[in-house]
Amino acid sequence: MAKPINYEVKPTPIGPDAHEELDTLLQSLHERGVLRFANDLVCAQTDIAKVVVDGLGKQGTLNAIQNLSILGMALSRIPPEDFYKVVFGLKDAVTEFSTKAGSEGQDKEAPGVAGAWRMLKDDQLWASLSPLLAGLRAFSERMGEEPEKPITRFTGKPTDN
Repeated sequence: MAKPINYEVKPTPIGPDAHEELDTLLQSLHERGVLRFANDLVCAQTDIAKVVVDGLGKQGTLNAIQNLSILGMALSRIPPEDFYKVVFGLKDAVTEFSTKAGSEGQDKEAPGVAGAWRMLKDDQLWASLSPLLAGLRAFSERMGEEPEKPITRFTGKPTDN
């Protein structure tokens, strides 16, 4: 008996194969100058490293890096739900400031002594102002402290001067 012939039908080429695509990509990169830029970047490696090191060695750059790390440390201690409240609370406050600054501030009269007395007795006003006053108190206390190394405050470990 004869053995069956194993015949596989090759698929009809729909588009270019991988080698043709790679040639097209290489040509496109060459035409747009990307290959020249990458080649120049590799050849100028020491010059670029010198510029980067010189830039990182400046006091302003070091201050910016330290400030960003301090901001990161502070943000890492704020729970996302609290940060959400702060950010959108600030957004709402800015919206209120910008909409009411021009409209209400100009045509409204001062409350006078009687109006000020009513404001002093307004429990809702004091309930809304008390978190603001507590925040200002905490901010004021922090501003009065002597600065120390940020990493010491963050980790609790003393650092050498």
